[in-house]
Amino acid sequence: MRRSLLCLTIIASGFASCLTNASAAGNDSSVTRFVYKNAAGKIESVRVINSYTGKWTHPFTTAPAKRGGAQLDPLLIRAATIAEERANAHSKSRCWHYVKEALVASGAVSSYPRSEYAREAGDELVRSFGFVRLSVRDPYQAPVGSVLVYGSGRSAGHVEIRTATGFASDFRAATPSRRPLIGVYAKISPLAKRRFF
Repeated sequence: MRRSLLCLTIIASGFASCLTNASAAGNDSSVTRFVYKNAAGKIESVRVINSYTGKWTHPFTTAPAKRGGAQLDPLLIRAATIAEERANAHSKSRCWHYVKEALVASGAVSSYPRSEYAREAGDELVRSFGFVRLSVRDPYQAPVGSVLVYGSGRSAGHVEIRTATGFASDFRAATPSRRPLIGVYAKISPLAKRRFF
């Protein structure tokens, strides 16, 4: 009994000392921060998370891939919004159809793409609609509005648009497809083309 009381007293005094040292070090010890000593004995603090939605919070970027600092065509951002609004909770196996519809509705493409399979989307977007293949290999680093094309072998493949909160095609998802990534495609804004190309 005495031994456990002594241990509790030592722990409490150590915690109080830690809080006092944190205050002296200028760290915020309010309820929004958790203050602790790291393995090296340095006092650190982290923000306290009061609620968690359960959704992936990977930072999404609208920064372009390395193409001379050029910016994406703003119509692609609109296409991403349209795709997300129209997407279902679950796949209907019509990803390329939904992405085509979003691109046409936003004005990012002048006519309805003709390719049948999702794995062919990137080639047609480059050949017929002025898209370029970006050097991005990580779907999470793809700019918002870019079109991600997946596939391998003879499969129909998959295509989705990068949105501000994840990925959208005929369904919305917080994570990208698990299929092999063929490429990330985007259209550079006309102003950026004049400046950088």
